[in-house]
Amino acid sequence: MCSSRLLPCWDPVGRPDSLKGVVYSNPRTMGITLMWRQVSERVVAGLVLLLVTVMFSEAPAADPARRFEFTRLVAHWHRYDHPDYLPFLREARPDVVQLGFYGAHFWSLVHTKAYGGYPAHFPVRGHDACGKWFAERNRLIHKIDARVVGHFNVEFLVGDPRDRKTGKEPTGFFRFYEELWDEKQLGPRPVKDPLEFLERGPDGKPISQKGYGIGGMREYWACLRNPGWQKVLKAWVRHGIRQGLDGFIANYFYRHNCLCDHCQKGFRKYLADRFSQEQLKGLGIDDVAGHRFDEIVSWHDPATSTPLRREMLRWSQISNKQVFDEVFHRYGRSLKPDLVTAQWNHLGNFGQISGDERCLLPGELWGRDETYLWYSTGAAAFFTDLKKRFLGEGTLQARYIRGAFDDKPFTLGKYESTRIRVAIAELAANGGAPMGFYTRFTDSAARGEIVRYYRFLGQHDALFRGNRSHAETVLLFPRQDVRRGRVESVEAFKRLGRKLLDDHVLFDVLPDDLAASTPERLKPYGRVLRVGGELSMSDTKPSRFEAPYTVRVSASRPAGGNELDLHLVNYNRTEPPRGGDGKPSAGGGLKDEKPIAVAGVKADVLLPAGLQVGRVEILVPERKEPVAVKFQRTGNRVQFEVPEFLVYCVIRLRP
Repeated sequence: MCSSRLLPCWDPVGRPDSLKGVVYSNPRTMGITLMWRQVSERVVAGLVLLLVTVMFSEAPAADPARRFEFTRLVAHWHRYDHPDYLPFLREARPDVVQLGFYGAHFWSLVHTKAYGGYPAHFPVRGHDACGKWFAERNRLIHKIDARVVGHFNVEFLVGDPRDRKTGKEPTGFFRFYEELWDEKQLGPRPVKDPLEFLERGPDGKPISQKGYGIGGMREYWACLRNPGWQKVLKAWVRHGIRQGLDGFIANYFYRHNCLCDHCQKGFRKYLADRFSQEQLKGLGIDDVAGHRFDEIVSWHDPATSTPLRREMLRWSQISNKQVFDEVFHRYGRSLKPDLVTAQWNHLGNFGQISGDERCLLPGELWGRDETYLWYSTGAAAFFTDLKKRFLGEGTLQARYIRGAFDDKPFTLGKYESTRIRVAIAELAANGGAPMGFYTRFTDSAARGEIVRYYRFLGQHDALFRGNRSHAETVLLFPRQDVRRGRVESVEAFKRLGRKLLDDHVLFDVLPDDLAASTPERLKPYGRVLRVGGELSMSDTKPSRFEAPYTVRVSASRPAGGNELDLHLVNYNRTEPPRGGDGKPSAGGGLKDEKPIAVAGVKADVLLPAGLQVGRVEILVPERKEPVAVKFQRTGNRVQFEVPEFLVYCVIRLRP
């Protein structure tokens, strides 16, 4: 199924569908109108040639999309074809639905016997049949007034190449590329042999593994720096946009120890541009132009890091970002100017050098022009161990992302199917977009809570959409130390951050390189903290909260109102029984969330300049109406006690 809003699709004889007896008009992208029956075949042939040239040539740079604010997101990799999925979306009313596969997973697997399994769980088999299914699903989701963002695997290829010695036929991606690539749909193949796309190891052979065992096939990686591969990605982006997508989230966005000619050449140029000859000699390189590297690593163990290895990692992340910008921003937004873009990245518990796709990326490139951020916390945050004061939270990660990304939307992938309410509350309280990844919408109880909390956010949309953090202290993340290989500073940062959380301090997190390059960002804070000591501290007494350590406190200012909103998230619960190994259990669904209500939280709040409080209201998802509470005003401070709440409480300090 084709989308007439964008580029035309092609019928079996090569004519655009939109030229077959109908008017094709798209002033947003092409600025032309054609009518098949009113122009000669000769003129149309020339125009079609022009269209083909535009479609398959390098696109001019597009302006970055305008800031897109949203507050509610759902993402599912499986069961998105369930009969209850669309009714669930209509009830939950998310702004963004992250659904469907449009990159290498789609083209590698949908035609194989493994189409219905991990990772994509395609609903039907075959490129054409499943493509039509996704296009129709996108159309129906648009009717719910949500944007659809498709998953886009940029390089991870499943399949076996053709064995020219034994005559064994290709499978997966390699069969698609050799036998199923439709040039009328995707344009000409960039190269003849798909082996040219692949990352290469020290022995010159393609890097491969059989880690997932999908359909019994091996796994390979295309090199993002390969210009031919970038043309493949652009063809897939173009096809996805035609299917009605609003945007893409790129996953499997890695670079391995690839030593192909593109990586050798690119890294040599990077070093030559960045360092003097004397500095290069200090890195052990006498002649960079003729140097052949025997490793160009990406992530690696910080204990084995060296200045040269960190330059390899830095270049890996910069060059990945350059390809992302070329494919999705420069090219994708030339086709669809408001294209939504994101990367599926990994932060865990602040793993650096050995993890985090942006750990050495320069601050000016960090998230540049991207619509939102997705960061997975992996196995770091989907269970609790309350005796050890471990809340299984992503609060510190959320504040780091928020500060580094200038309050633009983001989400955390927590793989949380048990503590659904606290996962939603945690993100909403810290400026993120709560998401329903791996939440069991087919479980009526879980579905009910997702709907309840999402409708709560929708009911009070003006408080959440585009709000800005309000904090009295800022904690600097030691990104400059990470670049020097000093990851021990990150451990010190985490300890200090947890103490501030336990002490209920209203604080933001800002990378120290941004603080150094834009010192004006530090001016709003009365206190500036970094690993190793304080940089500044005012005499003003900060806000204070009396609450258990299981409660986290944050504050925000709404985009369009003169008020201060406090957010309390309660992590206290009755934990599931531990496993036989004595380790905490993640639980088996909402029935194991079992939150324990908290009462008696007291607040003494320092008011922002100019805010005259005349009313204090309490909002909780379990009540439809706000509850007014008594308060005392003393100069520029307000004191009150918070009524009992279960998981999430928003306190509005209003004029």
